[in-house]
Amino acid sequence: MPPLSSAAFPQHVDSLLRAAFDTEDEATLVHALRADRDMAAELTVTENDRLVGYAALSWMKRPSGWVCLAPVAVEPSLQRRGIGGKLMKAVQNWLTERDLTAVVLGDPSYYGKRGFSSERAQNLVSPYPVEHTLLAGPGKGAPKETLVYPPAFDG
Repeated sequence: MPPLSSAAFPQHVDSLLRAAFDTEDEATLVHALRADRDMAAELTVTENDRLVGYAALSWMKRPSGWVCLAPVAVEPSLQRRGIGGKLMKAVQNWLTERDLTAVVLGDPSYYGKRGFSSERAQNLVSPYPVEHTLLAGPGKGAPKETLVYPPAFDG
C-alpha cells in the first residue's frame, strides 16, 4: 500500500477493509454511510505513514444522538499486535469528549475488555442479536431503547 495521504484516504480504507474481510460488504457499507452523510467519524491507526487500523462511527437513527461502531478493521498481517486496542482507546476518547453512547455488534469477549458492556445492552430492542450487542459511553444501567441503524446497514 502506498503512503497514506488525505486525498487517497478513501482508497486506503477500501484496501484495508477488503484485506480484513472476506467480502466487500464492509467497504460498501462505508461508501453508503459517507454518501448518506451518516458518518460521524472515521478513526485510524497508522504506522510508517500507512493505514493499519480503521474504525467507523455512524449516527444511529434511533436513539437520537447515539452512534454505531462498524466496521472495525486491522491489517490482517498485523493483527494481535495491539492495533485494535489503540483503535478502541481512540473510540472511547472520542465518545468521552462528546459525551456520546455507542453501540457495537460484535464479540462480547473482545469488546467487553475494551470498554463496551453487554449488560448495559440487555434491555435494547435490536434487529440484530442482543447477545452480541454492547454499549459504551456515558451512563450506567441498561437503557430501554429500540435501535434503528442508518439505512446503509439494510444493504
